[in-house]
Amino acid sequence: MSGTLPAPTRIILLRHGESDFNLQGLIQGRSDTAKLTERGEQMARQAGRALQGLALDAVYVSPLGRAQATAAGILEVLGATQAVPSPEIHPDLREIDLPAWEGLTQKAVREQFPEAFAQWRYDPEAFTMTVPGEASPRRPVMDLFTQAHRFWESVLARHPGQTVLVVGHATINRVLLVTALGMPPSAYFRLQQSNCGLTVLHVAPGRPAQLESLNLTAHLDQPFPSVRKESLGPRLLLVRHGETDWNRIGRFQGIQDIPLNTTGQAQAGRAAQFLQSMHFDFAVSSPLQRSWATAEAILQRHPHLMLKPVPDLQEISHGLWEGHSHAEVEAAFPGMLATWNTSPEQVQMPEGENLAQVWERAGQAWDALVSAHPGQTGLVVAHDAINKAILCRALGLGPAAFWRIKQGNGSVTVVDYPEGAGRPAVIQSLNITTHLSSGILDQTAAGAL
Repeated sequence: MSGTLPAPTRIILLRHGESDFNLQGLIQGRSDTAKLTERGEQMARQAGRALQGLALDAVYVSPLGRAQATAAGILEVLGATQAVPSPEIHPDLREIDLPAWEGLTQKAVREQFPEAFAQWRYDPEAFTMTVPGEASPRRPVMDLFTQAHRFWESVLARHPGQTVLVVGHATINRVLLVTALGMPPSAYFRLQQSNCGLTVLHVAPGRPAQLESLNLTAHLDQPFPSVRKESLGPRLLLVRHGETDWNRIGRFQGIQDIPLNTTGQAQAGRAAQFLQSMHFDFAVSSPLQRSWATAEAILQRHPHLMLKPVPDLQEISHGLWEGHSHAEVEAAFPGMLATWNTSPEQVQMPEGENLAQVWERAGQAWDALVSAHPGQTGLVVAHDAINKAILCRALGLGPAAFWRIKQGNGSVTVVDYPEGAGRPAVIQSLNITTHLSSGILDQTAAGAL
């Protein structure tokens, strides 16, 4: 039909397996010297097994050898049980070009190029690199942004509604995510991309993307990426409560104290099993019983901890929407639901909250936890809107980006503060649901908040 928007493309984004340069802590950049280690080849096979049963319509791969070897390992495993498309090499998946730094450790770069290193990490729009024989300095990060936009323009139109595997590198993958999600360029280091970590993104031309999950690593025998030894700030594991009957039928809950249903109780139990080996120094929860019961289930495996309530982590107040279905809300408040689904930052819930208020109170509660627990690991159990506000805020996104982040019932998200409170967060993994069902896709209920 004329005017119909193209269906989103599901992108499965993956960084190459471990290389010998990764093992030695060396910057690879665009050089093609690095080779996969034996562990890197194993990672590729493990990623292939994680993707089994997921029909792929296309595969795009960086021209660099470490990415091509990873794709080959994945497709060899997949090809044993299902039809797979031939990989297509895409030049715009090449890694960032850092010729002056290739082969150096990050420590050496920090010492030899302190100002440039700081710009690379925190002010990418100002970062330049002078190359002997070239009249003008290069702009490595911003050139990569141009490259990422070009990739999306060339690929999305070809694959509406399809599932596409993209095998690239740490920095180009981050920039692909930042450009799709509308994040500021300075935030590109806030999204972790581990070797052979799997990220699921829904993106369509001309529309903001939705990040379903980020950097899943359970298939690599690693529930989530390890904490840096020199980390100054805390690691916070952010969990959304398990399913309720109102989630299942799509009824707005808000601050109504709805209990977990049997599926939600099972999800809480699986989250507890998933997190049983984690050491927690503290645990907090929204006081609403669906979050509190989820937290209590997890803490049965951690009996040394006392769960503390944080009132500002309770769900958004939907006011007069609460207790009603989408159809009932539309009938009572014509047009508001459509605005909520497209421009949520513009909606003031009748006798309830708006997202700016949620951003403020959730952000204050989160910042207080970060400041109070340097170097510790904490469990935080809350709700869909609260978690989205916390994560969007950590990524430099405002309330207009509310729908760009997904949080499934019983999901786990891992947030680190390697440089301490007041410095940028790093989202290590987002919306992990692999402990709830087979496969890498979020299969939890998509009901009302």
